[in-house]
Amino acid sequence: MLKPTRRFLLADPSHFIALGFGSGLWPKGPGTAGTLAGWLLYPLIKSSLSDPVFGALLLASFLFGILACERTGRALGVADHGSIVWDEIVAIWLVLWFTPPTLGWQAVAFGLFRFFDIVKPQPIRWVDDRTRGGLGVMLDDLLAAGYSLFVLALLVRFFG
Repeated sequence: MLKPTRRFLLADPSHFIALGFGSGLWPKGPGTAGTLAGWLLYPLIKSSLSDPVFGALLLASFLFGILACERTGRALGVADHGSIVWDEIVAIWLVLWFTPPTLGWQAVAFGLFRFFDIVKPQPIRWVDDRTRGGLGVMLDDLLAAGYSLFVLALLVRFFG
C-alpha cells in the first residue's frame, strides 16, 4: 500500500480530485477533513448555480468520482484508501443542498453525515462490503447522505 504524498496528489488530476484537493492528506481523520472541505466549498459553488445546474454538477461529480476514486485506489493499492475523500465531498454537498441555510443546521447535517459515514448502518455496510472499486467508494457515502437527510428532515420538522 502506497502512502499518498503531495507529489502523489499532484501526479494525476484524478488523484487531486479523489484526495479532495489535498484534504485527504490530513493525518488524523481524513474523512472528516474531506467533509469539512466540502462544507467550506459548498457556499462558493452553490451560490452561483441554479438548482438544476447544481443537481447536474452533483451527478457529474458523482460519476467522475467513480472514475477518479477507482484510478486513485488502484494507484494506492487499496480501493477505498482513507485518503480518498471525494466521496465525502460530493455527499456533503448533497446533504447541504437540502439543509436549512443556517450555520446551526449545517453543523447538525455535518455531524449526522459523519456519524452515518463512520457507523455504516445496514444496508450501507452491506453495500460497502459487496460493491468494489470507485462505485463502492462513492455509493456508501451516497447512502450515508440519504440516512442523514432522513434524520435531518425529522429534526427540522420537530425542532425547526
